[in-house]
Amino acid sequence: MATQALITLNKVHLAYGHHPLLDGADLAIQSSERIGLIGRNGAGKSSLLRILDGRTAPDDGAINIAGHVKVATVEQEPTLDETLTIEETVFGEPDPDDEDWQRASRVKALIDKLGLPPEALVGGLSGGMRKRVALIRAIADQPSLLLLDEPTNHLDLDGINWLEATLKQWPGSAIIITHDRRFLDAVSTRIVELDRGQLLSFPGNFSDWQIHKAQWLEAQRLENARFDKLLAQEEIWIRKGVEARRTRNEGRVRRLQQLRREHEQRRDRQGNVQLALDAGQRSGKLVAELENVCKSFGDKVVVNNYSTTILRGDRIGLIGPNGAGKSTLLKLILGTLQADSGSIKLGTNLSVAYFDQMRTQLDETATLMDVINPGSEWIEIGGERKHVMSYLGDFLFAPARAKSPVSSLSGGERARLLLARLFARPANILVLDEPTNDLDIETLELLEELLQDYPGTVLLVSHDRSFLDNVVTQTIVSEGDGTWRDYVGGFADWQRQRSTQAVTSQTSQLKDAGAKGGASASNVTKSKVTKLAPWEVKELEQLPAEIAGLEQEQEKLVSALSSGELYTDRASERLEIEAKLKKLEETMSLRFARWEALEAKSV
Repeated sequence: MATQALITLNKVHLAYGHHPLLDGADLAIQSSERIGLIGRNGAGKSSLLRILDGRTAPDDGAINIAGHVKVATVEQEPTLDETLTIEETVFGEPDPDDEDWQRASRVKALIDKLGLPPEALVGGLSGGMRKRVALIRAIADQPSLLLLDEPTNHLDLDGINWLEATLKQWPGSAIIITHDRRFLDAVSTRIVELDRGQLLSFPGNFSDWQIHKAQWLEAQRLENARFDKLLAQEEIWIRKGVEARRTRNEGRVRRLQQLRREHEQRRDRQGNVQLALDAGQRSGKLVAELENVCKSFGDKVVVNNYSTTILRGDRIGLIGPNGAGKSTLLKLILGTLQADSGSIKLGTNLSVAYFDQMRTQLDETATLMDVINPGSEWIEIGGERKHVMSYLGDFLFAPARAKSPVSSLSGGERARLLLARLFARPANILVLDEPTNDLDIETLELLEELLQDYPGTVLLVSHDRSFLDNVVTQTIVSEGDGTWRDYVGGFADWQRQRSTQAVTSQTSQLKDAGAKGGASASNVTKSKVTKLAPWEVKELEQLPAEIAGLEQEQEKLVSALSSGELYTDRASERLEIEAKLKKLEETMSLRFARWEALEAKSV
């Protein structure tokens, strides 16, 4: 028997002025499903959430809500009472009719799990802490439908991992607006795309959507091509004149008129943002060299004895929890902050462009044109002279909005405008502080391509794991207490290297313990892992060597793939190596997971 949908939208319309956000849209939200809601900036995703939770009424159409449905919303920028403590905010006013006796214990458990100080005032919290408080408040109520608008914005990696795990176990339904592709892959059971007023539904997660959407677009392209061919034939026929006017062909004339109306109403795909970046004059080969650098603020050590060398063309990602000091380290690298001790050597001819996550560089009263190039209607990019109106069009701003104030823009539009301003001037060092917040997925992917081809140096702070993997060639990671360490590759590479280090460290400890008088490595293992069965103890002892062997095999395959001939004359051999490498990586992932499970069981 079919289950009743929680909420059903039928032919719903919503418009602001002449801009339709929902144009006869249909949607049915079933129980126990997690919907990833995606679409262009300004498409109306947040407006759809406001319709679902009753904050906004549609202009037309029907909304059916099952009687038992309880909805909770976490907005992109949660509105919280600044004068209340975290505990007061999350608990709220006591409700004498509330029969949920377990809510208090759930709230306390969530506050403890996220390490929030219950007595801290909301007014003094960072963006990430405020988002955690809002999430706890909504989740503790155990609603049937949870609406999350950009929940990963301002969250660090630990916060994102916690939210992923929570949503995977969530007994109710959820609709999540997010640009975080890795997050969508982890939690979504269905993707719904809001595209020019219509809601398109695809089963599965984001990766499944990419496959389905490509097939759907190709089918649409072929259908439009057939339609255009038929319309062209009918237009030729009607121009012949005499036979078109005969009574027996009036039906054909009416069909042509209908074809014209359909062509006028057809939703052609909106263009993409046009990104171009001018690196200007090259910097020197050395960008920055830090040696034994230390920096503290009062008793808090932010950077402790850190050394690194950054060269022209490096694309570096800074990873660490909120408050670890990523912005401080950036300022030290750029020479805008003096170290307490150690030396910082800067390279020559450095020209820096800075993308600020708080968008503080934007004057609320300035027009879009003034933000891009105050006092002039023309800009020059890569030797090409361009009118500001045309340049703004590259970032999907209509000419009519060129003289609108910054205050009229949405969060995503502000991010696009800041990118437009950033790219309007040549720079050989790009500093991007959380650039992915508020950008839609298509713009993110275009930005990734641009940064991959950019000849200058990139310093990137981001919690977007896919973006890090697709852009950076090196990571600088906070490991606590002011310790920073360099790793080769992106986020996934850091994760693998960290796991390998843990295995190596465990093996080294066992060897050291065995070398010291009194106990062999085997005895140390047995004394530590008394909760393990004998065969598990043996497996745990053998795993480090097994993983090391797999890594050596992985290195050989990666090395073999570097041969240029594989991509020209030996394509079948390349595919075979790639298949082996994929299978090997899956095996390594399983062995790492098994090692972690045995280690956890042994404690």
